[in-house]
Amino acid sequence: MLQECSTELKRETRWVFINPLKLQQLLTTPFFDMTSPKPTDAQLLAYLDEMLPVEQSTLVEQSLRAHADVRTRAAMLARRRDQGGHTIGEIWRRNHLSCLSRMQLGSYLLGVADSNLEDYILFHTEVVGCRFCQANLDDLRAAQQQDKSQSNRQQRYFESSAGLLKNDS
Repeated sequence: MLQECSTELKRETRWVFINPLKLQQLLTTPFFDMTSPKPTDAQLLAYLDEMLPVEQSTLVEQSLRAHADVRTRAAMLARRRDQGGHTIGEIWRRNHLSCLSRMQLGSYLLGVADSNLEDYILFHTEVVGCRFCQANLDDLRAAQQQDKSQSNRQQRYFESSAGLLKNDS
């Protein structure tokens, strides 16, 4: 499968190959291996940037509370990150380059998104656990529900006053 991904920052289109079997495997396994009692530097950086799913953040917090060396490592990573590191990974994370636009997420919720885009949205929100995109999806779902209830209310007003609007000629 080929997938079209566009970023708002560069306005370019990239095609990414997603193997459906690999996607299914990724959807059923955690993004980070959390079996080790101590998180890796990548996990700590993702935690500091609030990019981990809630369950994984909880595990990292438990490790931070239990291990002084993990707290020291996290503080060192935060200092190094805040000094203006410019690695590709840091730029990618800070600018959310793999995140989707609200338009793409909205088309997914409306069911009109391309199947490849749907696969990527599932991967990005379920496997990677991007909290920013999950928050956008939640916001769009809430707006969608509000629109439905407002539409239902308008329909009820119309139906209740339909007899009053008849022409008296």
